[in-house]
Amino acid sequence: MDSTNRRLQFGQYLAGLRRRTGKSQRQLAALLCTLSGVQTITRNEVSRWERGSRVPEVWLPFLAAALQAPETQLRQAVDYARGDRLARLPGAAATLAELLPPGDPLEPLAVRTGRSIGATQVEGLAARIHALRLADDVLSGGDLITPAFRELSAAVNLHREASYADQVGRSLLVQIGELAQITGWIASDAGRLDEAEHAYRLGLSAARQAGDGPLTANLAGSLAYQWSNAGRVQDGIGLALAALGEAGEGAPGNTRALFLDRVAWAHAKAGRSHTQDALRALGQAHDALTDDGSGEAPQWAYWVNREELEVMDARVFTELRRPLRAVPLLTDVLGRYDATHARELALYRSWLAVALADANEPEQAAAEALRVIELSGDLASDRTAVRTRIVLERLREYDDVAEVRAVLDAHGHLLLAG
Repeated sequence: MDSTNRRLQFGQYLAGLRRRTGKSQRQLAALLCTLSGVQTITRNEVSRWERGSRVPEVWLPFLAAALQAPETQLRQAVDYARGDRLARLPGAAATLAELLPPGDPLEPLAVRTGRSIGATQVEGLAARIHALRLADDVLSGGDLITPAFRELSAAVNLHREASYADQVGRSLLVQIGELAQITGWIASDAGRLDEAEHAYRLGLSAARQAGDGPLTANLAGSLAYQWSNAGRVQDGIGLALAALGEAGEGAPGNTRALFLDRVAWAHAKAGRSHTQDALRALGQAHDALTDDGSGEAPQWAYWVNREELEVMDARVFTELRRPLRAVPLLTDVLGRYDATHARELALYRSWLAVALADANEPEQAAAEALRVIELSGDLASDRTAVRTRIVLERLREYDDVAEVRAVLDAHGHLLLAG
């Protein structure tokens, strides 16, 4: 991992410690001045530390006191930021550890009341999970949330109650982690974010117990994506970076590409001040996807390919208000995208509509908005509903254009649905 990413991760770790104590950057700076007796520490300096521009090595004793953190832990974090290959950033492990639910529902019962199971039963569960993933390609969260949670509950009960050999138990934990990830994704699409986060937390526990780093990273990255979209921007960046670190350098190329994409997206949601961080992560994602020396990808990463990376590129460019880069990519991908994937088509066209508006092409943006509304009409997807409102809100700037005015007159009521 390059030094820039290490410093960025250090900055996110430091920001997480500060937020945990309830202090603003200005309050932390004032406290450090008091503790050190030096009045030169400002909010801007704390901001530089948290952006990774500088590493506050000489201030560690005072930071430890101000943030109520062990100085040895802060020293370890600084060593990591400085490039020590043996150092591990405490923030990545701590961020994930905090997600593990108390009273772990995956703790097996002392007395097993269920039947004995073997590899055949776990393979059957794996097949049903992949069928649920494939269903999510063409159906929406509202259609799938009930069967998804029913399947997850049954799998957890099987783990707690059944008897099995150690290897079967580990395989079962892996499948519970995979099932929790797709269930969380489905719940998020249905707009039930608390239930989605609960599923992701459960999956993190299962994946970590199974020792599956890439799966743990996939779950953490999925939650980071949800946080970023829900306005928890800095938390999303921190968790996306933690997920990338959890996966490790040896993770299969297309999984690392996915985790890097989520880092890019988290930075894009933080605004244009994070432009270079977002673009750097996108470039690293493409490099990871073409890494022929990586191991075999897990089944859950079946959908990560060059086309999907190009979609993510375009979405990031749109968020960063770079329409001249976003529009050609989205136009090309949409021209050959599977028509049965209505939700994805609606979502991708929503970014195209916004990018066209940013490019001062309101007539084309209005035409795309109509396609988004048409595709979204029958979908039980909160994601598409939210994106529809974003598109209509963006078009308001051009309400003096006849085509835009027609769209707003016919569908402006959708803005009230949020």
